[in-house]
Amino acid sequence: MLRKISILSILGLIILTIFVKNHTKKLDEKIFSIKENILYLSSVKELVQLDHDYLSSPNKLLELYNLYFADELNYTPRENIIIISNIEQLNTVNKDKNNNE
Repeated sequence: MLRKISILSILGLIILTIFVKNHTKKLDEKIFSIKENILYLSSVKELVQLDHDYLSSPNKLLELYNLYFADELNYTPRENIIIISNIEQLNTVNKDKNNNE
C-alpha cells in the first residue's frame, strides 16, 4: 500500500512538473515577444523624437524653407484656391492654366 502511494505521488509530481514547465515556457515566449515589441517601439519613438526636435526649431524650419522652397512658394489668396473633388477637374484646371499662359 505504501509503495502504491509513493508511486502515485511520484507520478503526480511528474505530471505537475510537466504542466508547470509548459506554462513557464508559454510565459517566457510572451515575455520575449513583449520585450521585442518594446525594443521596436522604443526605436520608433527615438526616430519620431529626433524628427520632432529637428523640425520643431524655427531656425531649422526657416533654413529648410530657404533650402528647398525659396523660389517656388508664392502667396495665394484663399479665394483663388480651388477645391478639386476628382482627377478630371484637375486635368481641366491644368489645361485652363496652360491656355491662359
